[in-house]
Amino acid sequence: MQQSAFYENDTTLAQYLEFHFGERWHGEANFPKALANAAMVAMDGRPLERALDIGCAVGRTSFELARHFGHVDGIDYSNAFVSKCQEMARDKRVRYARPEEGALVSLEERTLESLGLEETAERVAFHQGDACDLQPQFSGYDLVLAGNLIDRLYQPSLFLETIHERINELGLLVIASPYTWLEEYTPKEHWVGGVTRNGEDFSTFDGLKEMLAPHFRLLFEPRSLPFVIRETRNKFQHSFSELTVWEKVRQ
Repeated sequence: MQQSAFYENDTTLAQYLEFHFGERWHGEANFPKALANAAMVAMDGRPLERALDIGCAVGRTSFELARHFGHVDGIDYSNAFVSKCQEMARDKRVRYARPEEGALVSLEERTLESLGLEETAERVAFHQGDACDLQPQFSGYDLVLAGNLIDRLYQPSLFLETIHERINELGLLVIASPYTWLEEYTPKEHWVGGVTRNGEDFSTFDGLKEMLAPHFRLLFEPRSLPFVIRETRNKFQHSFSELTVWEKVRQ
């Protein structure tokens, strides 16, 4: 399967719907909700008018942010993901066939009401889009949140070096990523880090500091958020995403 088609696949879609709206696995918190909670702690009294959830997948973080923000835009490159986001916002429920074993599936239904999110649907809007080439109308945000996104972009610098244009003064950019760089998604010359430079290790955090320095300051030291993606009844991905919070500085 071409990587460009990976996120349009029905099995992948079902895994992500379970990841966002389904059960908790192996004692870990729901990652999309935990990510929104971490962003809200970081906001710490800043304006809560508009937020952008870029790389929103199937939308849980967008709905969670809409508990607090007047309006949240969720953008994802995958048409299949965005379609499910819009379905959840419209119908306040989604149904999917969760992979169990081989060709066996279980039919699942998840609702916004069961998650205490029913009232948030009117404050979210979902769009198909490219994080490396955002449309002009996506600007004026108090928060931009990029969850598990940057290591799946074809040229992350196009996002990282221009995102300040979309954020209000003293607004926040929150990035979470496991830094799993793969050439199927990102040509190696465009990796933010995870390489050697001048004979020294150069981490993704090093790269983020370098790319974001002209317009942002780091608010907190990085920390890890765990996440579990259920592939089947007997197979899980257990990973950690490094969370960094950046404040747009006055120019």
